[in-house]
Amino acid sequence: MSLYVLGDPHLSLGSEKPMDIFSGWDGYVSLLEENWKKTVQPQDTILLAGDISWALKLEETKADFDFLEALPGKKILLKGNHDLWWSTKSKVERFWTEQGYTSFSLLFNNAYEYGDYCLCGSRGWINEPGVPQDKKILDREAGRLRMSLEAGRQTGKQPIVFLHYPPVYASLRCDEIMEVLLQYGVKRCYYGHLHGRDTFRGAVNGTREGIAFTLISADYLRFQPKLVEP
Repeated sequence: MSLYVLGDPHLSLGSEKPMDIFSGWDGYVSLLEENWKKTVQPQDTILLAGDISWALKLEETKADFDFLEALPGKKILLKGNHDLWWSTKSKVERFWTEQGYTSFSLLFNNAYEYGDYCLCGSRGWINEPGVPQDKKILDREAGRLRMSLEAGRQTGKQPIVFLHYPPVYASLRCDEIMEVLLQYGVKRCYYGHLHGRDTFRGAVNGTREGIAFTLISADYLRFQPKLVEP
């Protein structure tokens, strides 16, 4: 039994939003399927760290979730900035039940136990050069992360955090998110959102302020799920 992570699959099987027009995304759905099936076993868990589907409405996600449901492993989903189909937790879970999906769970104000660890996270918020932050949204996302980590604390296990937005980038620091991570003693944080060779240059892959950060955007990983825990 192993734990994997992958961010930003950006599936568009049921919508007109082809990603393969971008550099590095040619044939990405087939590559993702091939790599996933070679790596993830039915007893494994994989966390998808946001930007799951380009669909605008929940009912438009069916082709994308059909694709994911057919892949092996339990999938825990985190919200990304492009997941506009994401309404409420109850609506999403009801839709999955109606469609007969059995492999999906949401990481949203909660936590999941995995071996000696608890899996926590939230979407986070913008931390990019020249992009203004919305303090109200940022505070809300920091609060969601705190709720998740508090739920994880109740398990008595060491948290592993998954975010969509990077809390650190180049010399930038998202203070509100970082302070929550430090308060709860987080030692590992995986994040996505970043795309393209130029953007990858500023990504933090390594330890900063005692936290080991890892970029797990799908195109950065060449659509290969990354092992978190064996």
